[in-house]
Amino acid sequence: MTSQVSTPVPPPGVEGHPGGLRKAPPARFSTGRTVRYAVMVLFVLIVLIPVYVLFVTSFKGPGDASPTRAWNLPADWTLDNWIGAWQALAPSIGRSFQMVIPAAVISAVLGSMNGFVLSRWSFRGADIVFTLILFGMFIPYQAVMIPLLTLMLGAGIPSGVPSLIILHIVYGIPITTLIFRNYYRTVPHELIEAGRVDGAGMLRTFWSIILPLSIPCFVVVLIWQFTNAWNDFLFAVFFSSSQNGPVTLALNNLANGALLQDYGVSMAGALLASLPPLLVYILLGKYFVGGLMSGSVKG
Repeated sequence: MTSQVSTPVPPPGVEGHPGGLRKAPPARFSTGRTVRYAVMVLFVLIVLIPVYVLFVTSFKGPGDASPTRAWNLPADWTLDNWIGAWQALAPSIGRSFQMVIPAAVISAVLGSMNGFVLSRWSFRGADIVFTLILFGMFIPYQAVMIPLLTLMLGAGIPSGVPSLIILHIVYGIPITTLIFRNYYRTVPHELIEAGRVDGAGMLRTFWSIILPLSIPCFVVVLIWQFTNAWNDFLFAVFFSSSQNGPVTLALNNLANGALLQDYGVSMAGALLASLPPLLVYILLGKYFVGGLMSGSVKG
């Protein structure tokens, strides 16, 4: 009879025990990942270089704000440029808000109605109507600027904020219609059929079923329209003046006036003018991406 010798098992917590500790595998060095990160950092630096020049120059005095010393930090940090830029741009910033908020909201509401009708309430010739609406996206502003100006003057619409609101609403309808139409095509058809069974018509279905589901798409459209209207310059030149125009026109006048005198005021004004859309993207950026992707499943 042979005796079997059992191998001693290490106690728990010691390496070698079946349930004991194990060494983690060494991390693998990925050259491709390192290269990707390096390229991303390089692009970030390239994008932030102008921001750095803007920022440091906005705090320089008149004698220190020079192209030859654009990379240097201010010798004496001052807020005089920001105060002067705010005094020059504050009225036009207020007019820009008066313009972009109603233009973005109204164009979003009209686009949602168009998108719902063209996606879920089909009628004869719907594809032709949708194509004609989209055609407005490809008309260059420069090609219709003179006819638009003649039309506005003939209709007696005041220049400044009223004219700019109407123009941005009209030019915003094609893109808002496209975004809402693609988004509404992702809504389950059973929800609309359930509303019809309950006796809901087109308006009731839109108000009670579709609108509550449209918040992500509204965020996308409002951010898009807000940014486009805020940054517009061509319409502002033709349909407004320095007394009743938006901030882009006032910023252009400020930069031309300070071109040979004080770069610091121009840089501070550029940062002030860019703060509202920047804050909108920072606060609502994640909703913008999520809403944009939620409407890209079907086209």
